[in-house]
Amino acid sequence: MTRDTLTPEEWSQLRLERLQTTLNRAYRNVPFHQNRQNEIARKTRRDPSLIEDIREIAALPFMERKHLGEHYPYGLFAVPLRDIVRIHTAPGASLNPTVTGYTRQDLNLWREVVARALSAAGVTPHDILQISLDFGLANWGRDYKDGAEELEIGVIPNAPLSPDKQLMVLRDYKTSTLVTTPSEAGHLADLMFQAGMNPTATNLKRFILVGEPVEADFRNLLTERLHVETWVHYGLSEVPGPAIGFECAEHQGLHLNEDHFLAEIIDPVTGRVQPEDEIGELVLTTLTTRAFPLIRFRTGDRARIIPEPCPCGRPLVRMEWLSDRTDDILTVNGVKVHRDQIQSRLARALGFSPDSRYFVTKHPGEKKYLEVWIGMEYSFFSDEIKDLEKQVDGLVETLRENLGVPVRIRLKEKASLADILSESGI
Repeated sequence: MTRDTLTPEEWSQLRLERLQTTLNRAYRNVPFHQNRQNEIARKTRRDPSLIEDIREIAALPFMERKHLGEHYPYGLFAVPLRDIVRIHTAPGASLNPTVTGYTRQDLNLWREVVARALSAAGVTPHDILQISLDFGLANWGRDYKDGAEELEIGVIPNAPLSPDKQLMVLRDYKTSTLVTTPSEAGHLADLMFQAGMNPTATNLKRFILVGEPVEADFRNLLTERLHVETWVHYGLSEVPGPAIGFECAEHQGLHLNEDHFLAEIIDPVTGRVQPEDEIGELVLTTLTTRAFPLIRFRTGDRARIIPEPCPCGRPLVRMEWLSDRTDDILTVNGVKVHRDQIQSRLARALGFSPDSRYFVTKHPGEKKYLEVWIGMEYSFFSDEIKDLEKQVDGLVETLRENLGVPVRIRLKEKASLADILSESGI
């Protein structure tokens, strides 16, 4: 059953029934949700799983990233471990990573979701689809592989190759569609010109950009330099996966897979649901996910729902995905990194909590990376700095392994750290 084959009344009823099923499963099998249900029932004398209108979800509490770490590893699973067929981990908001489980039905769902998004981008069995994502998005690489194979598209799976090797594969294997992050796309474009490769001599005709919002100027630059079309997909790097939202040929916002997700836009300060067409924070509830249900999950992504119908004719609602965030999270090559997690890792590795600053940086000819500035006392620079420098390489590797992003560390004199930041305009 799809939106195209149902009347508006049937569509609303289908989504309501799926929401009720999700709430019942979560409240029955997950202590975290049980406790919240009991608290609501005590205050309102009403079972929150018995909602009769989908808009009543606004009375339920939010889930946040901190909850994912607090219930590490399996505390938010809604099915027995024997029903789990795949487990993913991703950086969380604390020292504990986010652990996500999938049933066989969940994986089939993602095949359907990704296949739908790829079809909307015009990808067909005549294409060769290459996936190039940092290891922090390795789970998305599997989902895109599965979704492409569902459409019988030739797939070059995600692999830990150097940029030069990725470029060689793109050229020699006749890649026509590349799934990657905006940062990686810009980097590959630079490499192509540095290598003297004529973009028109390749088979590449489209980028599917994931992990981060994409500015119009950057898209236009890719089109002009490489003669390709760009498509944007929206997903969550922690849970549950990619292509929750996707562009159609009109490129006027991202269609949301409403049969699988319920989207709300809230005021990030008050938590109140915003009127249509108002900008706020995107909140998502899963409607069909079995293993790891999300109930009013605060994404931190700033967005707005577009109320007008899309010229493409698809009945799925659209959203505009904006570049700024409502939380304290940095996005590096599509991977979301919480500042508290960076600080906790630094403190554990160094034995003290340093004065530090964090930035997402990109130099010409490079991908984005996490830059960490650590403020040190003057005495460290005279006697102890050599010992500290010996720890830096290990610290970089620790952060890279746990955060899933490239990292660089710069040591700064603590007394001048604020002045440096001021002079840099940061």
